[in-house]
Amino acid sequence: MSVVTNTTTIGAIEAPSRRNTELLLLAFAVVIPIFAYANVGLSIHGELPPGMLVYGLGFAVLSGIAHLVVRRYAKYADPLLLPIATLLNGLGVVLIWRLDQSERLRNLAKRSFGTFSESAPRQMMYTGLAIALFSVVLLVLKDHRVLQRFTYISMAGALVLLILPVVPGLGADVFGAKIWISVGGFSIQPGEFAKIVIAIFFAGYLMVKRDALALASRRFMGLYLPRGRDLGPILMIWAMSLLVLVFENDLGTSLLFFGMFVIMLYVATERTSWIVIGLLMSVGGATVVGMTASHVKVRVTAWLDPFACYTTSGACEQVGQSIMSFGSGGVLGTGWGQGNSDLIGFAANSDFIFSTVGEELGLTGVMAFLLLYGLIIERGVRTALAARDPFGKLFAIGLSGAFALQIFVVAGGVMGLIPLTGMTMPFLASGGSSVLANWVLIAILIRISDTARRPAPAPAPSPDSEMTQVVRPS
Repeated sequence: MSVVTNTTTIGAIEAPSRRNTELLLLAFAVVIPIFAYANVGLSIHGELPPGMLVYGLGFAVLSGIAHLVVRRYAKYADPLLLPIATLLNGLGVVLIWRLDQSERLRNLAKRSFGTFSESAPRQMMYTGLAIALFSVVLLVLKDHRVLQRFTYISMAGALVLLILPVVPGLGADVFGAKIWISVGGFSIQPGEFAKIVIAIFFAGYLMVKRDALALASRRFMGLYLPRGRDLGPILMIWAMSLLVLVFENDLGTSLLFFGMFVIMLYVATERTSWIVIGLLMSVGGATVVGMTASHVKVRVTAWLDPFACYTTSGACEQVGQSIMSFGSGGVLGTGWGQGNSDLIGFAANSDFIFSTVGEELGLTGVMAFLLLYGLIIERGVRTALAARDPFGKLFAIGLSGAFALQIFVVAGGVMGLIPLTGMTMPFLASGGSSVLANWVLIAILIRISDTARRPAPAPAPSPDSEMTQVVRPS
């Protein structure tokens, strides 16, 4: 005797979205900057800042909006990216407000420009615009693979963004670097957005050409050297980065673009030879430009021995002050609002804002910030590994590599490890272009991670499997 039962197919198990985890982490990311803001006010003025409630509520509302957008339109996205970016952005506003309270910077601005205006309110406004742009990207960009259609258009767009700062009447020369354009009284740094646009081109191009670029013609000293005609792409990017460096005096952007391409090229081809060739070309190009371009030569001189030209060069004075800031911070720092990094001058809240971290929060604070940046990079790399399509893998690794290179060149420059580049510390430094571009970068990584972690749809039921006879012995 036997029993016949009917069974049906079972659908895919729903994966956890981790949005509640994100919300809990986001609460900490909002509370920590508010406590830091209160600490700065008590340290400098002996009382809580008057705008503490408005700042706290405004920051909480902006963070809540970003979370709701992610919860609704990127349900399976990585739960760490948004809270870490929020924490860094909030602490950046606090650091900028702390420098706004400096009497030295106030008097310097009045002597130079006749008036002084605080940068923290503008940074908070830029943060609101950045959150709005972050939401728009997630609303409009339903699938990151759509960007692959614009591979060569993005190359043209990146070139336009790089050329704009040297257009007469549009570009602006700020402290020797031609990386800004002025439109209607507002200054924009196109290079911050160009790094995202050109990553689209690199990902789309390498996805198609990676097989040809991976071929090797000969083996030399343990390395597989590429064919001569396959060196064309890297030579083109190398030449473009040198042109940016020569015409715009922008060491940071040229290093960022070339480094990002080499990283993506290595990931696409898995050939170590590309890394070696890229390093040799970058060192050669930097050496030639460093010996010929006056602006770069000054920064190299300040890097080699800032105290030898301390009284005769502004770059040497800035680097020297920055090194002394890190040195006086020690392990635990002098405390919020108790440092003298404002001696650096106008660059204290932009290029050298990390010096304030080193002095007032010490080595502990520096390592904490670098750990937060490292987590963003790690989550970006993890997203690249989880992505199911080659374009998404290359795009995510390109954005993560660009973010990592920017952290390295900025932190290394202010610490005296490498020459100054003039780039801004993501989320910390004052400036609308930087905060807008980096929030767009986070939005794209969230979109790719959502696609990568989204569970695959259950297969369509088959008529033959819906009524399956299972015979069980009685």
